[in-house]
Amino acid sequence: MKVDTMRKIDKWAGVPLCSILSIVSVITDLFRGKSGRPSVERTLFIELSEMGSAIIADPSMRKLKAEGNAELFFVIFRDNVKSLEILKTVPAENIFTMRPDSLLHLTGDLIRFIIWCRQKQITCSIDLELFSRFTAILSFFSFAKDRVGYSSFHDEGMFRGWLINRPVRYNPHVHMGVNFISLTNHALGFYNNPYPTSLVPQKELELARAAVSEESKDKVREKISGLYPTWKNERVVLFNVNASDLLPQRRWLPANFAIVAQNLLAQFPDILIVFTGSPAEHGYVQNVIDMTIGGERCVNSAGVFSFNELVPLYSVSTFMITNDSGPAHFASVTDLKVFVLFGPETPHLYLPLGGNAEPFYLGLACSPCVSAANHRKTSCTERPCITGISTLQVEERLGRFLSAGV
Repeated sequence: MKVDTMRKIDKWAGVPLCSILSIVSVITDLFRGKSGRPSVERTLFIELSEMGSAIIADPSMRKLKAEGNAELFFVIFRDNVKSLEILKTVPAENIFTMRPDSLLHLTGDLIRFIIWCRQKQITCSIDLELFSRFTAILSFFSFAKDRVGYSSFHDEGMFRGWLINRPVRYNPHVHMGVNFISLTNHALGFYNNPYPTSLVPQKELELARAAVSEESKDKVREKISGLYPTWKNERVVLFNVNASDLLPQRRWLPANFAIVAQNLLAQFPDILIVFTGSPAEHGYVQNVIDMTIGGERCVNSAGVFSFNELVPLYSVSTFMITNDSGPAHFASVTDLKVFVLFGPETPHLYLPLGGNAEPFYLGLACSPCVSAANHRKTSCTERPCITGISTLQVEERLGRFLSAGV
């Protein structure tokens, strides 16, 4: 299904469904009673649509596992499940995948999900999504006694009933990593009201590093040699020029990537630019390379590297320049320096964890224009927030890094 279709279903079907199910939820909760502290023994995390958010949520999951002795479970869209395989915090057998390609598949998967949750005996659910009615419904059908999730509390709008019985007020002014930790803190009983009053120290946002074998790095190097047979171990620079269809406004202009690439190639004869992407993005990537003057040291690797080879690729590269998208977060589990172009989103909320990410962000008066309040939808077509980032600004910063390593 298209993203807009999913948004419409979530609104027009989600609101009445949440209203009806809330009556059942309130009555059920009255009979089941409410303990002082949630039972986190078998906790289900819910994050369907964003691969990057699954990485940002990893510190919160690890904290619940360590301090709550919780067995972790996860539900996610099938196309995004690979993001959970990077750090392997959740065992593969504890992950449930759903297919968003059609309403029929989604309905069938909901039935399978209900059965799966009964089998797994879920005791607590933590909804990581920002006010999605569908994930609130999933929380309810997980049959968890304690259901933690975001609440608008005194804020207007964003109604999704009373399916979340352990509400946490979402704070749009702090990083999503802090918001995710706040959900875990509530599940651990650190506070009882909707306001997440527990301090989240910086050390709790530290991201685990992925284990990368020398064998996997060698296989990546072999593929690079296959793409560029005359490669003599020149420094590998990664360009990720696309972004998901969830928010296409995040894309910097292809011509801008081409200009930066050609100028870096002219200035640094010891670099090879590898353009990354999925198989479906091969044509989009090739268009950028074709626009790059003197782009003989540019290669199109869209569809060449499997998802499992991305982390080893990041581990043998010098830096990556990318739109605000999943790869920026995948790379954060390595030591790779990542430069992220932000437009309709904001690095204050979504800068990758790990300490190696640096944003390009204009911070216009209209930014960010997407948020939880509008289900991350914008009708802006001019996109000055992202198109206004100059190629000179990006080129100079990347050049300094290539020259000095900082």
